[in-house]
Amino acid sequence: MGKRRHILRFLAYPETGGFVLVACAAAALILANNGLTAGFYQNFLAAQSRIAVGPFVAELARQDWIKEGLMTIFFFVVGLELKNEFVAGELADRRAALLPIAAALGGMIAPAVIYYVLNSHEGLLALHRHGDPRGWPVPVATDIAFATAALAVVGRGLPGSLRIFLLTLAIVDDLGAVVLIAILYSVNAPIALVPLIGVGAMLVVMLLLGQARAPAWLFLPFAVLVWAFALKSGINTSVAGVAAAFTVPVKQSTQLQKALRWFSDYVVLPVFALAAAGVPLNQATIENVWSYVPVGIAAGLVLGKPVGVIAASVIVVALRLARYPTNATAAQFFGVACLCGIGFTMSLFVAALAFDGDHGPGDLARLGIMMGSMIALFVGGGVLAAAKRQRIANSE
Repeated sequence: MGKRRHILRFLAYPETGGFVLVACAAAALILANNGLTAGFYQNFLAAQSRIAVGPFVAELARQDWIKEGLMTIFFFVVGLELKNEFVAGELADRRAALLPIAAALGGMIAPAVIYYVLNSHEGLLALHRHGDPRGWPVPVATDIAFATAALAVVGRGLPGSLRIFLLTLAIVDDLGAVVLIAILYSVNAPIALVPLIGVGAMLVVMLLLGQARAPAWLFLPFAVLVWAFALKSGINTSVAGVAAAFTVPVKQSTQLQKALRWFSDYVVLPVFALAAAGVPLNQATIENVWSYVPVGIAAGLVLGKPVGVIAASVIVVALRLARYPTNATAAQFFGVACLCGIGFTMSLFVAALAFDGDHGPGDLARLGIMMGSMIALFVGGGVLAAAKRQRIANSE
């Protein structure tokens, strides 16, 4: 019982999910690059699997089931979290949330601009003919699990206001990524009208359940039906998951979030990391590493994120619309801004959508995400470690 209690306590820490993701990403790299397992790994993910429940029949590759099926649960949990934050959390007080909201927007715009400048084919930004502009949304989002795990490791002793700033910024980032997915990738195939009507009908039913104050568990079967209709309709299932979550009232939303958080953090995201992070390192030649897709993504994460976060923060503080996190030094704030460049889960998901079925640039995009996230981790961690040493030296 004592060992079980310790395990449960360890899993309860939010940053633990980041450590699990690191382990699964490392395992995926080993599986994809070991001569004994690489073939099995690729064939397993590419193999077709069929699900048939009554009239519902669908057949997809296993990697697509992970993206279109399991990840919908992750986005449903993200939607529940966003709903709670907007109604009763950090984002409910618009003035207090203005700094991380502005920082998140700046941290989304700057990476996208950097990537597009390096990969544009035409117009004033046409630097070359070998880039791929499709990937500009890839470096816009911060991975909340990785970033908070990194902050827990390298940021011990930092003011609590910085952690709240990072968490709120990452939540707004998630919302921005969902909006981009809805705008850019909401249609996966030709729209099927009848299933689309089914999506709308199930969302209306969930809204009515909310009005009737139905128990939390009753929303789940209808959320599954939203997903099934969305899969058949051709619209993006991740957007459907967020839409379903927003129909749930706050009380029930909080209950569902607590019930599903562990499954999302310790099943869905690790499985996604195992499937998405397996980049064949034979792709990592000097020519490929320095090609425009991975360089654009890595530069967006490593340079664009901190530049955008800091520039937007300076503007809103200069306009006296917000204040910097309490008791935080400039160096500490800069270190946290660098950690915002860790863009693992959402970046991999967006890359899978942006380069759907195009394995060449898709693999290069994943390589850029891994490089950029690791560099952002080391730079942010180094800055925070230096800031901690300076604070200790000043106190002596």
